[in-house]
Amino acid sequence: MLHRIISILILSIFVSFTISFSQDKGEVKVYKNEFWEKIKKSAEEYNEKKEEPKKVFRMDFSGYDLPTSIHEFSQIWHNLPISQGWTGTCWCFSTTSYFESEIYRLTKRQLKLSEMFTVYWEYVEKARRFVRERGNSAFGEGSEANAVMRMWNKYGIVPEEDYPGKPADQEFHDHHLMFKEINDYLQFIKEHNAWNEDAVLTTIKSILNHYLGVPPETITVDAKEMTPKEYFKNVVKLNPDNYIDFMSLMEKPYNQFVEYEVEDNWWHSKDYYNLPLDDFMKLLKRAVRDGYGVDLGGDVSESGYDPLKDVAMIPSYDIPSQYIDENARQFRFSNQSTTDDHGIHVVGYMEKDGKDWYLIKDSGSGSRNGANVGYYFYQEDYVKLKMMNIMVPKDYAEKVLGREIK
Repeated sequence: MLHRIISILILSIFVSFTISFSQDKGEVKVYKNEFWEKIKKSAEEYNEKKEEPKKVFRMDFSGYDLPTSIHEFSQIWHNLPISQGWTGTCWCFSTTSYFESEIYRLTKRQLKLSEMFTVYWEYVEKARRFVRERGNSAFGEGSEANAVMRMWNKYGIVPEEDYPGKPADQEFHDHHLMFKEINDYLQFIKEHNAWNEDAVLTTIKSILNHYLGVPPETITVDAKEMTPKEYFKNVVKLNPDNYIDFMSLMEKPYNQFVEYEVEDNWWHSKDYYNLPLDDFMKLLKRAVRDGYGVDLGGDVSESGYDPLKDVAMIPSYDIPSQYIDENARQFRFSNQSTTDDHGIHVVGYMEKDGKDWYLIKDSGSGSRNGANVGYYFYQEDYVKLKMMNIMVPKDYAEKVLGREIK
């Protein structure tokens, strides 16, 4: 009995001691070994293949009095530039921006629409055609300006806030893994001759849903629920039939609707109205002076295109200004030194030393390296030689050209 009492007393003393002196606490924290990180970085740098910095040939702008600020330009209302991130969707960013400016011109309403809603359904339609054409249809990230209204007609559109098309904690759009997964899958389908359209599109949507999110079937606007198609019809209210892409190439008959034969016109649209170059430039010059934005598509790979200076010009060593004509334009398109590689939005103009300069809103990464983030300044010669198509309203174009377009 005495032994048991002594044991209890000892246990009580131990417990009391433990309670009195156990004051330490633990916490969960990120493990850091900074010296190991230093070793790892040093080893990686040592083993990394040493490459000379890439050099490119660029025009020397010394001696030119160039635009330096967007505030020098007469501007057309537009939403602020946003980045397309790591995607090939300039066609959608530029054209969505253009239509937002059109909505403001017509109604004074400032809407920000979702680019990725359009991109989602464009991928679905590309995949559909790929299956129906048994793989003989171009499948890439690019497309054309008139694809935007085409998708809006079929699927509607929603505000950006209802479908941002990326996770909230992801800073920039990033489609490089998504596109690879989709493209690899379609090539597998082609290789195995597995042309089940419903099954393919179900898988394509599953991939898109993972990366972009599931597009909404309904949205709420001013306390009213509506579908994307109803939002397009009742809120956006743009007339789909009043927007035309104009091009100017000698290889096609002028003043007719023709096909623009580039890969990004993957559905072989023949809805491009081909104008003589003088009319093409006249339409652009008049539009910006009359308060219209202009959607542009063309080539941005010339030596007079400098992202650090926000400037695009045609240097005289390429071709003097007075020789830029339909022949020079067609020659470069035919030998593929002019390509269809970027979509942009004209949002202003100025006259300087007898030339027009255009304020360009650009979603590409190059426009974010100079002093005017999201913008370029294009001299009119650059547009005349290197920009392949423009979009303006049909009724306005008929007014400027003085003839019916049909």
